[in-house]
Amino acid sequence: MQAYLQYRSMRNDVCRQLDDLPDRARASLRDGMFRPEVTDGLDPSSSQTSSSLYSPRQEPVSHGLSSPLPGVELLEKPDDHENHCEVFLVGWDHDEDPMNPRNFTVTTRVMATLIVSALAFVVSAASSIESAVLRQNSAAYNVSEVVASLATGIFLLGFAAGSLVSGPLSEILGRNIVYTGSTSLFMVFIMASGLAPNIGAQLAFRFLAGVFGCPPLTCAGGTVADLWDPLEKTLIFPLYAILSFGGAVLSPVIASYLGQGTLSWRWTNWIVLIMAGLVLGLVVLFQPETYSPLLLKWKAHHLRQLTGDPRYQSKLDLDRTSLLSRIVTACGRQFSLAMYEPIILLLALYMTILYIVLFTFFDGYTHIFSDVHDLSQGLTNITWVAMYVGIMLAGLIVPGMYSSMKNALKEEIPSRDDNGNDNGASSNGQSPPTKSPSFNPENRLWYAMIGAPEIPISLFWMGWTDYKNISVWSPIVGSSLFGFGSICMFISSYMYVIDAYEIYAASALGFMTVTRYCAAGGMTVAGVPFYNNVGVQWTLTILGIISAVMVPVPYIFWKFGKVIRGWSRYAV
Repeated sequence: MQAYLQYRSMRNDVCRQLDDLPDRARASLRDGMFRPEVTDGLDPSSSQTSSSLYSPRQEPVSHGLSSPLPGVELLEKPDDHENHCEVFLVGWDHDEDPMNPRNFTVTTRVMATLIVSALAFVVSAASSIESAVLRQNSAAYNVSEVVASLATGIFLLGFAAGSLVSGPLSEILGRNIVYTGSTSLFMVFIMASGLAPNIGAQLAFRFLAGVFGCPPLTCAGGTVADLWDPLEKTLIFPLYAILSFGGAVLSPVIASYLGQGTLSWRWTNWIVLIMAGLVLGLVVLFQPETYSPLLLKWKAHHLRQLTGDPRYQSKLDLDRTSLLSRIVTACGRQFSLAMYEPIILLLALYMTILYIVLFTFFDGYTHIFSDVHDLSQGLTNITWVAMYVGIMLAGLIVPGMYSSMKNALKEEIPSRDDNGNDNGASSNGQSPPTKSPSFNPENRLWYAMIGAPEIPISLFWMGWTDYKNISVWSPIVGSSLFGFGSICMFISSYMYVIDAYEIYAASALGFMTVTRYCAAGGMTVAGVPFYNNVGVQWTLTILGIISAVMVPVPYIFWKFGKVIRGWSRYAV
């Protein structure tokens, strides 16, 4: 509904613009108004899309006009007969254009971010909620707990498979339709999983639910980037991360006593279905479309309709790449980035280890708390609250990070004299072109440098104090420390990759998503025999040693990241 209202509002805005500037709007329809005498000589191979074949015209021939409307750029391309075809490339009217998602009101942008965060909470909750009723699930289907744990593992593999497609889809169809369509299908397969008559049917439906549940996790970073500038993201992305991470961590708490009383263990699915339905209603009613290229495509469509001039085009109109080609290109780029980019490879490895530890905990908490300290199944599930407390504690360092980033941005903005001119003007009196100020990507690593040491410390703490003669509160507090370190590493990894790789960030994050969910899905199944055969102490010690080996990674990138990016073909 909100997206439809945006579409109508954009049409009304275009109508007002045409009414205010009737001569300029329809000047393009007159023959001879513009002549292709001067071009900028752009190399067609320098751009990633077919719009690179067009070059902006630098000098208008009559009326002193360089484009028919504000925000519309006059381009040309040679056709098959070596003539020149004119195209009016549609953009935003000005920097403060209210139709640009970056210029939505703060209330609208916060609401849109919270809705996407809520959607991510629901689908991440679905990934782990079955672990809270592992015993009831295995008993109902007459299978071992290892087989029953596949309900979590297969869902994560579905996440990995769906992430290959969801990103390219959102860049063609827009964010809203992907969120709405995928969540609707996600609900269908969650319902089917709750009604499954046997373990095979349940696993099949859980896999499909994972495939269609992944967009809120894989595309939400794009939504945040659509709405907020780099400085604002310093505040907003941690908010999204803390809320979305809560789904996986708090879902066992939600299902603490299901299957032990009047409510069946199948209510894990009905609870997720109810939450998904409520959030889907919010998406349909209140979530605006935030993908700028799609909004500009709508604007170009309205201009073509209202002026009768087919030359109004957006960049998305000019890009004729098929969806299949985009998916193949995205997949190929993901793995080529991993082969040649040590930053992406090491961060992906780090995140994979974190997710392996996190999702083996869903099986391991029974061994850590129930078997050693004789906690009931319900109380064992409630202990997950402690980890989320640690995750929320990371919010305490966000204001300090924001202040640090704000000061860093001020230092990178060119100083200006009293007349507003750059002090570094060239010798001929003209100001040289300046690049928009941006952060040094390594500034994003502060979260990781604070949180990375806490991860192995927490694992050693939990493993070495998990004895019957030691208070149960010791491993509980240790789990809080793990939550704090994990969310800090997650925030830093995502924001560092986004700032360091910019246009290639989607491919880089796609690789990180696929690898960590594939590995976590496999290790979830291995977690039960691992804890059974090796024991709690040795299992956590081994995981702690592996995590300790990775601790120097963010410090190395802090020190040498700029040099490493200098070797890269993809990094800024």
